Amino acid sequence: MKRTPKSTARKSAARRGASKAPRGNRGSAFPPAVKPGEAVKVAAAKGRPMLVWVGKRPLTRVTAFPAQLIEQFSVCGSAETRKPWSDWPSAYPTGGLLFHGDNKEVLAHLLANGFRGKVNLIYIDPPFDSGADYVRKVSLRGATGSAKLDGERYTLGEQIQYTDIWANDNYLQFMYERSGLLRELLHPAGFLFVHLNTDRSHYLKAVLDEVFGAASFTNEIIWKRREAHGDTKGIANVHDVILGYASDPGTTLLRHYVSYDQDYLDSHYTQTDESGRRYTLADLTAPGPRPGLNYAVRGVWPPPGRVWAVLPEKMEKMIQSGRVVFTAEGRPRKKLFLDEMPGMPVHDVWTDVFPINSQALEATGYPTQKPEALLERLITIGCPADGLVLDCFVGSGTTAAVAQKLGRRWIGCDINKGAIHTTAKRIQAVIREQCEAMEKRRAEGAQTSLLEAPYAKPQESSTPPQLSFSVWRVNDYDLQIQHDEAVNLACEHIGIERTRADAFFDGTLGRHLIKIIPFDHPLSPVDLEELRRELDSRPDEDREITLVCLGIEIAARSWIDDWNRLRKGKNAANRLHVIELRSDETYGSFIRHEPAQANVRITRKDGRVTIAIEDFVSPSIVTRLRQQAGVLQPKIDDWRAMVDCVMVDAAWDGSVFNVALSDIPERKSDLVKGSYEIDVPPRPTTVAVKIIDMLGEEVLVTRKV
Repeated sequence: MKRTPKSTARKSAARRGASKAPRGNRGSAFPPAVKPGEAVKVAAAKGRPMLVWVGKRPLTRVTAFPAQLIEQFSVCGSAETRKPWSDWPSAYPTGGLLFHGDNKEVLAHLLANGFRGKVNLIYIDPPFDSGADYVRKVSLRGATGSAKLDGERYTLGEQIQYTDIWANDNYLQFMYERSGLLRELLHPAGFLFVHLNTDRSHYLKAVLDEVFGAASFTNEIIWKRREAHGDTKGIANVHDVILGYASDPGTTLLRHYVSYDQDYLDSHYTQTDESGRRYTLADLTAPGPRPGLNYAVRGVWPPPGRVWAVLPEKMEKMIQSGRVVFTAEGRPRKKLFLDEMPGMPVHDVWTDVFPINSQALEATGYPTQKPEALLERLITIGCPADGLVLDCFVGSGTTAAVAQKLGRRWIGCDINKGAIHTTAKRIQAVIREQCEAMEKRRAEGAQTSLLEAPYAKPQESSTPPQLSFSVWRVNDYDLQIQHDEAVNLACEHIGIERTRADAFFDGTLGRHLIKIIPFDHPLSPVDLEELRRELDSRPDEDREITLVCLGIEIAARSWIDDWNRLRKGKNAANRLHVIELRSDETYGSFIRHEPAQANVRITRKDGRVTIAIEDFVSPSIVTRLRQQAGVLQPKIDDWRAMVDCVMVDAAWDGSVFNVALSDIPERKSDLVKGSYEIDVPPRPTTVAVKIIDMLGEEVLVTRKV
């Protein structure tokens, strides 16, 4: 099929160039980047008509932040073939890239660092703006899959993945900005697939028509989920929508075939030959006139206005080989054998891809996880072998996992730390499977390249471009994620009723509006001026306001005193109150984060290091269990129930964690081993052990041996 666009609208060398930048601090490698504060330019939208919403503004430039390398994972070594990496930015390792950060900033970083115009396929499954909270259920490891609390079963607290509740205008601006960045990253012959539900697909199509141009629209794919979601309003909603766009209108998708359904086989392939092969008969004529094709076959001429489909010599060969059947009127028909047919060309209504169920082997417990079969089809029709796939809402990692299996290069990103953790575990398991399969084939004496591995489709690339990946962080988001977790706990502790639809206030307490100040700084006059501007935009809002914070500046106290001095009386509007979580008489001594701790013994003998994890405790997990249990006291008999995985770096450099050994139990009922042996260099080295609990919190223990 055709893969090259008829036109090349983007000819600027800036789409393909990579800039250089110095390495980062603390020994961490930073890819080439624009100078700090320098903006990445984004081309204007080129389509019409244009959807209008409150606050709409084009994204013309965005600041690119550097990326810090956090972890590297490799089992079989890096890829041997250099073919697909010829245009890869030199500062990045040749392997999968997983970014932790706001995808707007990650996309800007990729544009600034050599990926402009290089992504062959983008698939995104963004928040649907559906008004629902998406949470990931987290449970302790063990035989029952839950903590034992005096004979009762309790599932660990819910960790928020993302909340897709926002005003419609904010949602459209959110997607508008990211769509422009994605367009800049697409290869001139690349494709974008956006997975949506029926509530917002029509809005997003208008946005994408504006950003890409209506002529770039390729398909609206209907995926039947086979189960109703939410309020059906009388007619069950059983499908999602996937919008497809081409970077260039002249580019076409690769042809893909699916198996015939039984009804089609029963109605079309009704005949068999002497060997039992099923076949159907096809017309052997074509529209005419055409030179050399108007002739008689066994005395029969083609119908008026038509000619035979093949030349006389080929027709005779087909007759001699038994490929032609003559009807009662003597007209030739061609045999089409079922076992030689590729199948039915895929259409835009997909009813043969089933959603994830809780018992599926690929299930990760992620609330919006999509089936691998869905991504397999999209990647197969939209990305060439060794091409590059991007998913900037990576979630449970399905896109990256399928790209790895199908021999494509991949980049994933997510703002949620749990998503990064889930994806990293999943990719490690895929690479291990590939490496084990290669070793097995080599042991059996097969003539196998080091890179050959099992794939979902035999016709796909048999040489995966990577057997490693690295994890990066853009504009450090650890504090933000911790803030979200702290907000949830604070609301539960104080009794705040969350207000998900309000973009500024976090909830209500009685008749008071609640605003939670980010916990990485004390309440300051800057926060209060922001509150003043918000209230100015709400002239009818007269409720009192309570600010929840960790600490308060002296200047902020004076600001509040002056504010309240002008608002006296029983029914005064917008009086301010403060709950300082460390000193408040009612709610104080609440926020005190106790990090997880581990007792690890690391010893060296004869070139090998023995690692024994003797104890581990996660106060966050214990606290969560205690909050759920009420009067019952949680009891965890085995510390390994709290541990999700263990990773070891045999030569830690103090900055980048290179995974030399990882212990990730295959099933939720399995526990980590807790003791390990690993080879180390003959010279003195620092061994690092990273323990990650079931909530994603990490403990790093290091020892020089």
